[in-house]
Amino acid sequence: MALLKFTQSSVNTAKCPANQTKQELTDLNCKGLVLEVRKSGGKTYYLRYTNHRGRQRQFRLGNAKVLTLQQARIKCRQALNQIANGEDIFDNKSQLRLVPTFASFVEDHYLPYIKSYKRSWNTDVSMLKVHLLKRFGKMYMDEITLNHIIKMHYERKASGGAPGSANRLLVLMRYIFNLAIKWNTPGIKSNPTKGIPLMEENNKRERYLSVDEAQRLYNAVCQSDVHMLQFIVPMLILTGARKREVLDAKWNDFDLGRRLWRIPTTKSGKARFVPLSDGAIGLLQTVPRLEGVDYVFPHPKKGVPYASIFYAWNKARTLAGLTDLRLHDLRHSHASFLVNAGRTLYEVQHILGHSQVSTTQRYAHLSPDTLLAATNSVHKALGNMFVPRIGPVIDTEEE
Repeated sequence: MALLKFTQSSVNTAKCPANQTKQELTDLNCKGLVLEVRKSGGKTYYLRYTNHRGRQRQFRLGNAKVLTLQQARIKCRQALNQIANGEDIFDNKSQLRLVPTFASFVEDHYLPYIKSYKRSWNTDVSMLKVHLLKRFGKMYMDEITLNHIIKMHYERKASGGAPGSANRLLVLMRYIFNLAIKWNTPGIKSNPTKGIPLMEENNKRERYLSVDEAQRLYNAVCQSDVHMLQFIVPMLILTGARKREVLDAKWNDFDLGRRLWRIPTTKSGKARFVPLSDGAIGLLQTVPRLEGVDYVFPHPKKGVPYASIFYAWNKARTLAGLTDLRLHDLRHSHASFLVNAGRTLYEVQHILGHSQVSTTQRYAHLSPDTLLAATNSVHKALGNMFVPRIGPVIDTEEE
């Protein structure tokens, strides 16, 4: 290795000896600055240094045909200053190479994880494919910033998407980055979605059955050609369970003695317990059992759960004059009946299996009668305190 006092002219004219493939020149005026001159004519500036563990490292500063000598010396001194402050720029560079792109993290880590527990993982796949991978797929995870997320969030709404659609993308990105942090993914120290509020959603559809509507619906399902519908629909109303939870229910999931239904796999991927009312117990005792079949509400000929009951359901709700009623509204209605009976949101939350009470808030529907009863409690507490006294009306104001 030759030691020289570099000048811009000497760098420009430096050549590799004919009998070598490359030659290294060290600058006497800048500690650690090395110029590599290759037989091909290429030239590269390097910083050579010893790290805090006594290991020699060589860090590429840049192409000598692009960087001037002065620029190379500035970069070299800046790097040496970082090293003096305890940073190892070589290790930092190695760490950068380990940072995954958004697409590779999703493919190699996120999707395998959610497929192991999340029943609705295909919804995530759809949102990723249609919206997020096109925008962020080629970016490295540490390149995605707060501004990128804000732009994505508001552009989704501006392009015609509902606030709820934009919010789902934000929530998904937040979850992905939270997992990246939890798994110590290289380069990910903070979540770029932090602090971005969800858009206000005014499109949440509230539909609850009245007692009269519930009776009309039951009369209609009892006339259905799908015999099991007269048991499935009441079970949905009486337990507040989700459609798939009822359709996939097995007899060994029920402990009638303890009045409990254990749902082994829920939307969150965790088991939960649903208390069984007198009505639910009575309903289960009337469900016809098929010999050798574990399912409670199976297809009578196939012995397996129904893949879909939409056509039978649609016919029944039309007959009942409830064409705007969805199957999921039966879960809403269960919560509504609970709240109108005076049960607390805490109780409703645990019966429905919500992890957050904020999710239960949308089910806190109160009928006008319930509200009237609530406000009348004030009058009952005060008695006739504010009943006007009978007597002559004396107007003391002067005209």
